[in-house]
Amino acid sequence: MSALHREIAACRICEPHLADGVRPVVQFSDTPQILIIGQAPGSKVHASGIPWDDDSGDRLRAWTGLTKDQFYDPGKVALVPMGFCYPGKASGGDRPPRKECAPQWHDRVLQTLPKDRLTLLVGTYAQAYYLPETRKLSLTERVKRYEEFLPRTLPLPHPAWRSRIWMGKNPWFEADILPVLRKRISDLLN
Repeated sequence: MSALHREIAACRICEPHLADGVRPVVQFSDTPQILIIGQAPGSKVHASGIPWDDDSGDRLRAWTGLTKDQFYDPGKVALVPMGFCYPGKASGGDRPPRKECAPQWHDRVLQTLPKDRLTLLVGTYAQAYYLPETRKLSLTERVKRYEEFLPRTLPLPHPAWRSRIWMGKNPWFEADILPVLRKRISDLLN
């Protein structure tokens, strides 16, 4: 474990705000060609300590075409949420990621990664932070305009259960974007 990994594991910056306790969940090394920036761990991930260890992770892996072995290989894929700890429950779902985390850690983590990587911005929180010029666009519009962000960045919806409803209303996502995503990932890993 690197010094930065140890610092993140010891982080307690938002502990007073987390009813379920602090458990930073992140995966990275200095070699991955793919960076996935999501929201924050859910309750299942908080319990297991394994990023994307839930139905959303299964769906995201299906979208990307990555096997579990590839997905959880820090030499191939970095998994860096906007908030490293489970933010707790809110009505209708989980609370938003804590705002302290990304400014505290993202620059330092991203500096360790290769510059020529593909970054998947999964969900509104990651897209608002990393594509601030698109904040006035809906998530659907950002995802639909994916070609503007390639070859280095690709905005995606969050793969929560609600994404099935969204995909039903937006069949172009599965028909047009997922093949591009899978090809880009395959090219990077081969």
